[in-house]
Order: sequence, then structure tokens, then C-alpha cells
Amino acid sequence: MQHKGALIAMSGGVDSSVAAWLTQQQGCRCYGATMRLYDNESIGQCGYHTCCSQQDIEDAAEVAFRLDILYEVLDYTEEFRREVMEKFVRVYAAGGTPNPCIDCNRTMKFSRLLAAARAKGLDCIVTGHYARIQYDPARGRWLLKKALDAAKDQSYVLYAMTQDQLAHTLLPLGTLHKTEVRVLAQQQGFCNARKHDSQDICFVPDGDYGAFLEQYTGRRLAPRPFIDPDGRVLGQHQGMARYTIGQRKGLGLALGRPAYVCAKDPARNTVTVGPEQALYTRGLVAEDVNWIAFDALPGPLRVTARTRYRQAEQPATVYPELGGRLRLEFDAPQRAIAPGQAVVLYSGDEVLGGGTIVQALP
Repeated sequence: MQHKGALIAMSGGVDSSVAAWLTQQQGCRCYGATMRLYDNESIGQCGYHTCCSQQDIEDAAEVAFRLDILYEVLDYTEEFRREVMEKFVRVYAAGGTPNPCIDCNRTMKFSRLLAAARAKGLDCIVTGHYARIQYDPARGRWLLKKALDAAKDQSYVLYAMTQDQLAHTLLPLGTLHKTEVRVLAQQQGFCNARKHDSQDICFVPDGDYGAFLEQYTGRRLAPRPFIDPDGRVLGQHQGMARYTIGQRKGLGLALGRPAYVCAKDPARNTVTVGPEQALYTRGLVAEDVNWIAFDALPGPLRVTARTRYRQAEQPATVYPELGGRLRLEFDAPQRAIAPGQAVVLYSGDEVLGGGTIVQALP
């Protein structure tokens, strides 16, 4: 598909800046935009410390000026609070482990940003994600594939893209390696050529989820019991949301043996800890499923799967379940499958689809 006008999602980082330059080099009419998703002060952070900060906006604006393209800041703070941050709080309160980066891609970048592009008379959006989009005429479908740079591949966080979004999105970095991207940025004299990548959740840059939840909600996390798998009290935790499935460090328990977080019970506000072998399960159930390779799963299918962003893919069989859910059975038990996280299914380098984990199966 030949695109004539593109809205570039410019985060202020090196990746989106090079994506903008590459799109411009293809003769596409470019319009830069940074999505303001929250106010740093509202989450207790200084204005120059996080992703989406004032510094990021200034960097994006400088690159847009250098490229001589129109640029603006789009304010989506209310939508981001309602659809991403509020969900983050709800999932933690329910004992899950949320993935706000996927929610942001689903509800903000590839939904509202595409709507903004169309409102400006532009026919596509461009992001700096490391993944590839291809059209398969034999199947009549747009496909999502892994980036050629395996170390930077971001296909996992893009599994929720729709056919319409895939058809109107350009990912110029999918065939490049990060080292090549930085060289291109340096050659163009971009101010952010050596800027470090953001690693944390943007609105929790220090990784202290408990402190964020207390600050955001205005409520203290209630201490309650640590228990073993048989229900015996082992000590007191400092608020269920401070712990994730598989966690070992920072529990504050002296049991004389290694202990790991195995389960969280929001009804009783208890955290179950046990030996590492208690973390391993053979399967999972996921809901809110999005398929890319087909409209619906036709039947049992051999796949490889990731249940966390940087996890190595694991061989498994996926089965359709009632209500559009999926059930996944792994060939070998998997460690620390956490409800709230995403499971993404692959066939070779192609993303078949994925969903939100709601249950780990023994």
C-alpha cells in the first residue's frame, strides 16, 4: 500500500526520530506528534525523569524542526488515566499483574493516534517499534512479524493490533538493528542519538508499584498474612500489590529455605509463598483474545508462546474455548505464569495472536 501522509508518533527517543526520518526519505508527507499521557507532577515525579516528560517533548520538537515537519503535542491525559492507569490499579487490586504498555498500545497509540491521523487527512501512523508488518495476498490478511533484531523485537506488545491498524501503520525499524538506528541518528545530527532507552513502566519509572498505588489512590496498602500452601501463617506482608508471582527477594521472611511468591488472594489479601517447584504449571486460560493470522482459532494448533516480554518462546498446543477464550497446554511446565500478563502465540516469526492470562492451569 502506498501511503501519502503519515502521522509520526514521536516519543522524543532515538527510535521514533529515525522512524520519522526514514518515512520522510520515502517521500511521504510527515506530521510529527507526541502524545502527552500524564502530568509528571500528578504521579509524584519530576518533569525530566520519565518517559513522556517535558524533556522528551522538547527532544521530539527539536527533531521535528530539524526534519522541517509540522509537529504538535496531543493531550490524552484524561483518556490515559481512565483506560490505562485506572486499569493498572484495578488489576493489581484483583491480585493480577497488569501490562500497561500493551494497554497503551491498544487504546492509545494504535487507536486514538490513528483517528487523529485520519482527522488530519493522513492515511497512516508511524512508530519506532521493532517489528514488521506484511500483507499476505494468499490469505488476504495483514501479518505481524518479529523484528530482524531479535534482541530488540517488540512484537509481543503489538499482538492486539487489528487488521485495520496493521493496514495503516508503518514500522520502519523492523528490518534494522539498534546499532544501525543509532548510527543513522548520529549522521542526521539528532539531539537524542545517544539517549538511553526507557526500560520501566512510564508512570512508575522507579519500579515501586506499591508506592505508586498508594500515591495514586491516596490509600495505604494493607498489611496482611504471608501463608504457606497449607494456609499456615508465616509472617506479614506489606500490601499484596508489592509482590509478583515468582518473586523471591524482598519478602522479609526468614524461613531457613528459599521461598517464592506462588499466589495472591485478593479476597483475603493473603500472599502465598512456597518452594520454587510450586511455581511451575502446565497450562493457562486467556481471554480478551485478538487473532491476527485468522479471524478465529479453527481448532487445536501447535504454536510457540511467550507469557512474558523477554521470555524465550515455549512449544505448546492452543485450543479454542467458549466465549472466545483460549486454553494453552505447554509441552513442559512453565515457571511463574501470572494472571494479568499477556500470552502471545507465534508460528516461526509470525505473531498469530494473543490474550490476557486469567488462570494458570496445573
